[in-house]
Amino acid sequence: MIQSRRDRRDWRVFWVVNIVSAIGGAIFSLRVSPPDQTLMMSIAQGIATALFIATPIVTFELRSSRPGMLHRLRRLPLTVYFLVRLALYLVVIVGGLALTRVLLSPQFQFDHTFRMSLVFAVITSVGFNLVFELGGLLGFGTLKNLLTGRYVQPQQELRAFLLIDMRDSTGMAERLGPIRFHELLNDFFRDVSAAVLECEGEIHKYVGDEAIVTWEGGTALSDGECLRCPFVVQDLIERHEKHYLQRYGAVPAFRAAVHYGEIVAGEIGDVRREIAYVGDTLNSAARLLDAAKELKRDVLASADLLGQTALPEGITAEKLPTLNVRGRAQPLGVSALVRA
Repeated sequence: MIQSRRDRRDWRVFWVVNIVSAIGGAIFSLRVSPPDQTLMMSIAQGIATALFIATPIVTFELRSSRPGMLHRLRRLPLTVYFLVRLALYLVVIVGGLALTRVLLSPQFQFDHTFRMSLVFAVITSVGFNLVFELGGLLGFGTLKNLLTGRYVQPQQELRAFLLIDMRDSTGMAERLGPIRFHELLNDFFRDVSAAVLECEGEIHKYVGDEAIVTWEGGTALSDGECLRCPFVVQDLIERHEKHYLQRYGAVPAFRAAVHYGEIVAGEIGDVRREIAYVGDTLNSAARLLDAAKELKRDVLASADLLGQTALPEGITAEKLPTLNVRGRAQPLGVSALVRA
């Protein structure tokens, strides 16, 4: 069975969380187990408890991020959603602890060790929960960079940027109304996010009806995934065409621009911090997106990017007249990307 990159990423998260939980559970069990319990029994009990708890929780977190019944829980008010998750966590934790005791202990007791294990499991589960939530809010790449302090001092980097802008968003908003249009935009951005994960990119931010996606230089140039990404978005929208037509009476379309160059990346803000990218590269990418609207092309890519990476299979580039970009000394070479 062929797995998507998102599937493989989810499996990596699944195994990493379970392995870390098993190691932590074994260490904790060794520290709190009664003196008369053997070393191997303490380790086995800690690992079993950790896996009985971590496996259903991480499975729930991963599945609830995918479209489906569990994903609908995320549409609940944040407080209600948090309470639902907390109740689920408590059921899984108590059930996991009890199941381990029943299977591995000669007699089941709510003793000091059980209570200590319950407190440890709750704290650990809440910690993983916070990591998942912060990763969902900020993006796991941004969260990692903020925690490691990678951009405390501004740095010059080479990056590729993909700008995706929904077409005729004003007309759709007028026809659907603000609430329904927001739901359409949310579904549209879900397809964009799924494509970005598949192409190993990172959502930088959403600005109105536009998504800004980025790749680090090496990743962007290695296999041309940044050039393939807009077409993966198209494929996902076509796959969900029936849903869009039934719910909104229209299928969203978009224009996209891809550019590559040097930017300055660094943390910015005080009350609310984020990682900002500043430089001519983003300005040129925005000009490319404007040109896509003017030229009525779906996907434009700069010569700066096309000259350094191979076109993905099934995609061809049609060279267009150069663009004059404000603040840029040399005209920008442009090509339209289309399916072969």
